[in-house]
Amino acid sequence: MKTISTKTILSKNKYPNFWFGNDFSMNLYRGCHHGCIYCDSRSECYQNDGFDTVKVKENALNILKLELSKKRTKGVVGMGAMSDSYNAFEKDLEVTRGALKLLRDYHFGVSLETKSDLIVRDIDLFKEIQKYNDVIIKMTITTFDDELSCIIEPNASLSSKRFEAIKKLSDEGLFCGVLLHPVLPFINDTEENVIQIVRKSYESGARFVHGYFGVTLRDRQRTYYLKKLDQYYPGLKERYLKTYGYRYECLSVHHKKLENILKRECQKYGLLYKMSDIIKAYKYENTVEQLSLF
Repeated sequence: MKTISTKTILSKNKYPNFWFGNDFSMNLYRGCHHGCIYCDSRSECYQNDGFDTVKVKENALNILKLELSKKRTKGVVGMGAMSDSYNAFEKDLEVTRGALKLLRDYHFGVSLETKSDLIVRDIDLFKEIQKYNDVIIKMTITTFDDELSCIIEPNASLSSKRFEAIKKLSDEGLFCGVLLHPVLPFINDTEENVIQIVRKSYESGARFVHGYFGVTLRDRQRTYYLKKLDQYYPGLKERYLKTYGYRYECLSVHHKKLENILKRECQKYGLLYKMSDIIKAYKYENTVEQLSLF
């Protein structure tokens, strides 16, 4: 754990409907300890050297409080896009919890994504935020197989624990769902994986499954990923290079089929899967709930 200085925490999104209706974005930490072999945040463009070392931003909550107090227009604040808000240090530091308290106090909404079941600790704050603004929680689950999750996401909560967290969140009336991405070509891009994840999402009370059937690779992230393929799947690196070369977007060769399976399975269980429908649903339902309180 290290600390880094910063002048700002909150940034305005230019295209709020691009990613789950986020009006603002913030990252309280830099780097991540989950060790996911596919994480694009290792790429050079993010200037996040030593990505696997978690760094907390100094004076983050005081800076955030000042920035929120100056905003005339309330909105939904996205958290966890570049580094997981619930890393191992958050349990003791409670920086994320402190930020959620500020969002509650200033009546901002929250759109949070994570791979940690620590999120259930803050159910009370999500429910309080939901009284005044929109809340959506996204749990990234790329495989239903705990053994595989230990390989590709070695320090994150097991997939089964993430499903259990979704159940606890949904039982408390929170709008939550699953991010099924990235899907790694030749590893978890199977029909069974998609079917099982959608089924387990439904059984856990998720409202949506949003999928992306490929992985992005560039510069030092590609180097890291291919090294891990050599470690866990000898010979697979050569297959990647033969299939994709040095392409940035590496879509599964089955991506069209998997997209159709996702659509079919989500329709079967009544789950949302389109970004626009997910945004409309959580903002509408939260608005109805807020009106009912008053």
